[in-house]
Amino acid sequence: MSRNHNFSPVQISKSISEIVNAPSINFETLPEILRFALGILDLTTLEGADTKARVEALCKKASGFSATGLPDVAAVCVYPVFARQVKGLLHSTGIQTACVAGAFPSGQSPLHVKIAEVKYAVDEGADEIDMVISRGKFLEGEYIEVFEEVNVIKEACGNAHLKVILETGELTDPDKIYDASMLAMKAGGDFIKTSTGKVNPAATPEAAFVMLTAIKDYHNSTGKFIGFKPAGGISTPDQAIVYIKLVEHILGPEWLNSKLFRIGASRLADNLAEALK
Repeated sequence: MSRNHNFSPVQISKSISEIVNAPSINFETLPEILRFALGILDLTTLEGADTKARVEALCKKASGFSATGLPDVAAVCVYPVFARQVKGLLHSTGIQTACVAGAFPSGQSPLHVKIAEVKYAVDEGADEIDMVISRGKFLEGEYIEVFEEVNVIKEACGNAHLKVILETGELTDPDKIYDASMLAMKAGGDFIKTSTGKVNPAATPEAAFVMLTAIKDYHNSTGKFIGFKPAGGISTPDQAIVYIKLVEHILGPEWLNSKLFRIGASRLADNLAEALK
């Protein structure tokens, strides 16, 4: 895939440092940027020990911030078996129901199994599907197969939005991250997402920089707006601000909304709310 960028680690680090140390373009105060971060959050629980009670508590938290004068989060992200419960609990709030599906987190299942899980999640009420690419196939150079898989899963989503997880911690090479980003967007992904949160490293500013550059290139060549979601290991307001600055400096104000920008996290919401007190 065509790349016209210097993705050397030194240059990436330099560019990130310049952006992070520059003033915010679109936010005048710290509370303003923290409120924005809370409003684009995908509040997440993806544990084997998840229960209906735990998911109910998460939904109450997700929809409870507005009672204290703060923005509610953008979505609650769970496994498909909890989609119907989340949809019911949040039906009057405007908060989206997001589900991981398609052999999360490994991506190592036959395609028909992935499609069945995606369709199940949508039938149960998911507004958004977070799928993970077959990294093994991608790393083996089976790009057409990976492309077709994303494309078929996008079709299975119906009206639900598709976020394509690259698991950048396993791709490691910036050029591979760029290529995977382009592949996911061309195959129909509405968002590209850094990580499952189950692999270290998860989200990193370096991976985000490359993915955002790919989104900008894709937009410049097609006019299409593709969303971005860093996820995994983002727990502090300072970490969230880094990703917000990267988005606003690389992509611009058009992306500063929950339709095109999300942050996936479990602990960040409480830390943002505490900072805003």
